[in-house]
Amino acid sequence: MAADEGSKKRKKPNILVTGTPGTGKTTTSSALAEATQLRHVSVGDLVKEKNLHDGWDDELDCYVINEDLVCDELEDSMEGGGYSESKLSNNIECEIFQVLLEEAKESYTENIVMALKSDNIEDITRNVATLTDWVRTWQPQPLPLPVPPPS
Repeated sequence: MAADEGSKKRKKPNILVTGTPGTGKTTTSSALAEATQLRHVSVGDLVKEKNLHDGWDDELDCYVINEDLVCDELEDSMEGGGYSESKLSNNIECEIFQVLLEEAKESYTENIVMALKSDNIEDITRNVATLTDWVRTWQPQPLPLPVPPPS
């Protein structure tokens, strides 16, 4: 890693919104982006707009996402945010494969993983308010310094 890369910090959080089709992911993400001035990136839209797929699956009625192309596209977009290339690849792969809640809870500190109900518009409105409050109080965390090996 170049010396100046270590001093970079992203200025805004990345928020991953996952869920089964029709649960309000796009509605929630769009409203949150508007309320917080964060950028909303829909992987599905990105795949269609940039042809980041391997064709159409008639049985599933959707594009077959080419994960490598999507990762490359997102890496280019996120590299300016203070991430190393290896960190970007790891994070993007997790996003594409929609890390399940339990895996997220096992992988991240408890205070940054939220499971939010989105059964109706009131739930989505409440979720946007909750996440907006979180974004407003979010502070970048410094990376821990490596522990030197014993002498």
